[in-house]
Amino acid sequence: MKNITLSADERLIAEARQYAQARNTTLNQLVRDYLAQLTGHPDAAEAAREFADLARARPGRSSTDWTFDREAIHRRERTE
Repeated sequence: MKNITLSADERLIAEARQYAQARNTTLNQLVRDYLAQLTGHPDAAEAAREFADLARARPGRSSTDWTFDREAIHRRERTE
C-alpha cells in the first residue's frame, strides 16, 4: 500500500477526524473508502453497511402473521 500526503485546512481536518471517530473509524480509512467509491471499487465493509442501512430503512413485505416453517420450506417441490 502506498502513502500519500494531502494538504487541507486544520479546521477541516479536525472536523473530519471527529466525523470519523463518531463512526468508529479513522480519517485515513474514510479517505481510502472515498477514493474507492470515486474509482468504482466499493469496499466490502462499506457495501455491507449500506445494505444494513437500507434493510433497516425499508421494512420487508411479509404479512404480520407469517412465521418461518423449516419443514414447509423443505417440502417444496422443484418446478423445473
